[in-house]
Amino acid sequence: MVPVFNEAESIPALVAEIEAFRAERPFITEVILVDDGSTDGSGLLIRELTSNRSGYFLIGFTRNFGHQPAITAGLSAVEADAAVVLDADLQDPLVVVDDMVQLWREGYDDVYGIRRQRAGDGWLRRRARHLFYLFFRRFTGVNAPADVGDFRLLSRRVIDAYMDLHEQRPYVRGLVSWLGFNQIGVEYDRPQRRTGRSKYPLSKLARLAFTGLTSFSNRPLRYAVRAGVLVSMLSFAGLVWAVVTKLLYPETISGWASLIFVGFFFGGVQLLFLGIVGTYLGRVYDEVKSRPRFVVRETWQSKVDTGGASGTGDAATTGADTTGADKIGADTTGAETEATPDADTTNPPRGAL
Repeated sequence: MVPVFNEAESIPALVAEIEAFRAERPFITEVILVDDGSTDGSGLLIRELTSNRSGYFLIGFTRNFGHQPAITAGLSAVEADAAVVLDADLQDPLVVVDDMVQLWREGYDDVYGIRRQRAGDGWLRRRARHLFYLFFRRFTGVNAPADVGDFRLLSRRVIDAYMDLHEQRPYVRGLVSWLGFNQIGVEYDRPQRRTGRSKYPLSKLARLAFTGLTSFSNRPLRYAVRAGVLVSMLSFAGLVWAVVTKLLYPETISGWASLIFVGFFFGGVQLLFLGIVGTYLGRVYDEVKSRPRFVVRETWQSKVDTGGASGTGDAATTGADTTGADKIGADTTGAETEATPDADTTNPPRGAL
């Protein structure tokens, strides 16, 4: 399952790697790609490169809804026993999937990739990432592993449980960790991006981190209250000190600079706390509106292999259900789907990318 946003430069190599990987692994029966409102023709390129290949399914959004909703849309279309989530930038090595599948067959439901080394990451990114996971575990109580992204294998049980969650701003890796199940990590070295630019600059990573924190904990609100009490106590102590100083040293001249400093300080503290409260109120507002997390423009399916998956009896991938609340507005009338009425659909697919 691959979310795609303006990855036209990477798609040819991505499809080539997936095909080479699938050639020796017949248990991978479907490849789901989600076009997250790309403006560089990524969706059309995916169709051109996969139209004559079996098992490809494309979901196209009406606009850019974000990486996390794109993963959610892809998982909603999975019909296999397990699915692997990976990025389209070729930084998630497919060879790691073999280890993930082996652990899944041993009974693990969530097999996540742990980035042992990340080529091309600077010191600031590494430190910011380390601090985020430290704060996330401390604030939320969710034991989310460090240096872990969305590259992971999820069993059918985890996918079904995740789809029962209906948060408007999903933080996928946090929600999957929160679900529990049997989890284990696989270490790997993350290579440098081959083409294009990262779609997650520091500013976007910061927003994702703040979403993750506020999605799982109300501790920032409690800390704001504690900080407010502390500031009030310090202010009272400062007032007492100013009165005592004036009584003991009448010649002391009061300065306006200190008043300006105090005014700005308390004004900043108040704005900070109002911002924290406003963030939680905004999240409540989003949840109450109950808008869909994404809107599907169209779905498209490549040629279906009517012979099953290498004689294993596994069915070829079928189209996603587009009747759910998260897929309102889906246009499937113009989809270039080549369906096979007599295809064997008695057994579920074994695996999906």
